[in-house]
Amino acid sequence: MAMSFEWPWQYRFPPFFTLQPNVDTRQKQLAAWCSLVLSFCRLHKQSSMTVMEAQESPLFNNVKLQRKLPVESIQVVLEELRKKGNLEWLDKSKSSFLIMWRRPEEWGKLIYQWVSRSGQNNSVFTLYELTSGEDTEDEEFHGLDEATLLRALQALQQEHKAEIITVSDGRGVKFF
Repeated sequence: MAMSFEWPWQYRFPPFFTLQPNVDTRQKQLAAWCSLVLSFCRLHKQSSMTVMEAQESPLFNNVKLQRKLPVESIQVVLEELRKKGNLEWLDKSKSSFLIMWRRPEEWGKLIYQWVSRSGQNNSVFTLYELTSGEDTEDEEFHGLDEATLLRALQALQQEHKAEIITVSDGRGVKFF
């Protein structure tokens, strides 16, 4: 069952694609852009992209209006997401990024709730089993990219609820 994305009203408003000079208006506009980016990426389970991919995606490019947020403005939106803890740059030139519609701690909590609920404490899993295994098909973290998964497991490791280990075919995790 594919869910359709509901674009906010601002997306149909041409001035939304130009960062506004008034400080109060700009703050509201940036908040709307941040919300839009997180909702869009969550629905499409998109966790990483480049700035150029972002600029060409429907997210920042409204074909119907023939309006596109300029790359400099996209950088401002992305930097705002970084300040809020929802984005991490993957390179020094800030051309690619990891988008986190949930923070790693939140993913870790979801994963640990599943482990506890399914009685799998003291079990070892490969990273593949967690994100692609049959047992997790109905879980929100199913299909999660490895970079985000590792950050979530590191958060659980800091809470002494899990330990990232090396298994024969790569990395795995033991839950406590």
